[in-house]
Amino acid sequence: MKRVIWIVLDSVGLGGAQDAASFGDLGADTIGHIMAQYPELPLPHLRRIGYGNIDGIAGVAPVEQPEGAFGRMQERSAGKDTTIGHWEMAGIYTPERLPVYPDGFPQEIIDAFISQTGVPGILYNGVASGTAIIAEYGEEHRRTRKPIIYTSADSVFQIACDESVYPPEALYEQCRIAREILTGPHNVARVIARPFIRKEDGTFVRTPNRRDFSRKPDADNLLTRLQQAGKTVYAVGKIEDIFAGVGITEAIHTRDNEDGMDKTLEALATVKEGLIFTNLVEFDSTWGHRRDVKGYAEGLAAFDRRLGELMDRMGPEDVLVITADHGCDPTYRGTDHTREDVPLLIWGAPVRAGVNLHTSDSFGDSGDTVREYLGLAEPLPLGKSRWAEIRNY
Repeated sequence: MKRVIWIVLDSVGLGGAQDAASFGDLGADTIGHIMAQYPELPLPHLRRIGYGNIDGIAGVAPVEQPEGAFGRMQERSAGKDTTIGHWEMAGIYTPERLPVYPDGFPQEIIDAFISQTGVPGILYNGVASGTAIIAEYGEEHRRTRKPIIYTSADSVFQIACDESVYPPEALYEQCRIAREILTGPHNVARVIARPFIRKEDGTFVRTPNRRDFSRKPDADNLLTRLQQAGKTVYAVGKIEDIFAGVGITEAIHTRDNEDGMDKTLEALATVKEGLIFTNLVEFDSTWGHRRDVKGYAEGLAAFDRRLGELMDRMGPEDVLVITADHGCDPTYRGTDHTREDVPLLIWGAPVRAGVNLHTSDSFGDSGDTVREYLGLAEPLPLGKSRWAEIRNY
C-alpha cells in the first residue's frame, strides 16, 4: 500500500534559473532574499530533510546528516506560472508561452463575454494587482453591477465581483462562460474567479472563495496514469482546478495554508494508497504577489511546524515529496511571478538518506520519480525518475 504525499509550496523558488534574463527576472531568488532579511528563520524540519544542502541555495544552513534526498529542478517549459509548473511536474511539456495580454483583452473577447453572460458591461480590462483593482473599482462595481476584468503578466483572465452583487456560484458561471470563449489563440492558462466583500470600514478584501478554471492539460500525464491504474489521486487545494479535474479521483478545496495542511493530515486517515497532492497557495497569493516579506517568512515558519506534524504521522511505506512551481520573489520589482529553479525534497523510510540529486533539467523528474515509486512501469513523456538513486532497499 504505497502512498506519496506531495506538497507544492506555491512560488517558493530557489533563484538561479539559467534563462531568468529572458523572462526579465535576472537576480530573482525567493527563498534567498527572504532569508537575507530573516536570517534566523527556523526551518528545522525542512533543513532536516536537506533543504539547506541543496546546491546553490542561499541563506538556509545545511545539516551534517540530512535525512532525505535533495536537489533543485530547472523548468524546461516556456512559462513561470502555476499551471505550466504543475503540468511539467506531472510530465507535460509546454514549449511555447501561453497567450498574455499586457494591453488588455481584445474587444471581441469582451463583447462575447458581455453578450453571453448578460452582464451590463465590464470595468477596467488591463493589467493590475488584484487588491489594488478592487480598491479602485469596488464601489463602481457595486453601483453598476459590472464585473471587474483584469489580467497580469501571466496567462490569466480574472473576474472580480463583490459577493453581495454576484454570489460565488454566479461568478463561477461567468468564469465557465469565459472559459468557453477563450479558445484557439486566446486559450489562456486560467480563468480565475476573484470574489471579494466590502468590510464595515468601507475597504474591500478578497474572500477564500477563489476558483481557477484551467485549460485542459494533455491527457497523458502522471495523474491520468495513476487514475487509469486504479490508484487514488486525492487533490488538496487548487490542484483540481490546475488540472481541470483531469486525472483527479477525489478533491477538496481549502481556505489557506493552515487549512491545506489540516486537509492533508486528515487525508492520511482515509487515503491508504496512491497520491495525496497538495498545493499551498498563500505563499504566492497572500505574500508573494503582495510583496509581503514578513508574511512570507512567517508563512514558511508556520509550514515548517506543520511539516513536523506530518512527518511524525507518516507510515513505513509513505514517501513525502516537497517541490515548488515557480518563484514569486517578494523583494523583486513588480508583483508578478519570477522565473526560478525550485527544490526537490524527498523523505520517508523508503528513501536513502543524504542523497544529493544536484540539478535536474526538468520539473518532470519529480513526477516521474513518484510514478516509479507507485509502481507504474512506463516513464512519463517528460522527466527522469530518480528512484533508483534514492531507494533505501
